[in-house]
Parts: sequence; structure tokens; C-alpha cells
Amino acid sequence: MLLAQAKSFVRASRRPALGLLLVLAASSAVLHAGLPRTQKQESRHEIDQLEVAWRDAVLKANIAAMDALLADDYMAITANGTLQTKEQALANLRTGRTHFTALDLSERKVRFYGTTALVTSLAEIKGTAADGDISGSYRFTRVYVRDVRGAWKIVSFEASRISDPDERK
Repeated sequence: MLLAQAKSFVRASRRPALGLLLVLAASSAVLHAGLPRTQKQESRHEIDQLEVAWRDAVLKANIAAMDALLADDYMAITANGTLQTKEQALANLRTGRTHFTALDLSERKVRFYGTTALVTSLAEIKGTAADGDISGSYRFTRVYVRDVRGAWKIVSFEASRISDPDERK
């Protein structure tokens, strides 16, 4: 019913972009609501395992594992606001330009929207990047999409540094 109402709104709307967003939201809600509880739990378990695999790949600079986790059209927004493609992310790990010595994740929340999973977490990091020390606390958002073969791939990532209140003084 919700999906039919959203489609009707799109046809009658003078704002097709808004209508399209409503259709996508309704479709996603229908897909998510229709999953059996065990399938939701299995998907959550898969994402949890992928988060561990991602962490291990970053800490060990495992290029093959990271390549398998990232979608070909992966795009990241780094903590300093720059865009980073899959090729750039892999090159930074391969060359040691980005190097992590510790990466502790907590406060993980996973939400599903159809074939999309949104993961947010808190990360305590020790490491370096091309522009210096990146050690500190960060909030992460990682977006996974299930591909046509049924595999989850990371399509997007964003990191925001949590400012230390003493830094502002």
C-alpha cells in the first residue's frame, strides 16, 4: 500500500526527485520488513564478520583482502575531507602511505535497508597517513550493498575525527 501511494505521488508530483526518493524509501522499507527474523540475523552476522575482516585487512595492510571487500566503484570521504577511490585506498595501504598500528572499534550499529547495510561505529586509531599522525577517536560510517551474486561489498565510507575539547583552547 505504501509503495502504491508513493508511486501515485510520483505521477502526480511536480517534484519527481522527491517522489523518486519516496518510492525508494517505501521499496526499501517493504524489502526490510519482509525479511524473516533469521535472515536479518544472518545478514547482521555477515556484516559483523565483514567488519572484522575490514579491520584485519587495514591493520595487516592486506591488499588482497581489502580488494575483495571494496566494490569497484567504492568512494570514501576521509577525515580530512578528501575523496578516495578504491584504487587510491589500495595504493595507500600497499605503499605504507597509510599505516595503522591499532584500530579498536566499538559502539557498532548496523541498520538494513533492503540490500543495503549501514554501519556506524566509534574507532580509536593509532597510525599515520601521508600528512602525519592520524591517531585519535573517529566516528565511521560504512555502507555495504549486496551485489547480484549475493556478496556484500563496501561502496562508501566516511570518517569524522572527534575533536578533543582541549584542542579548541
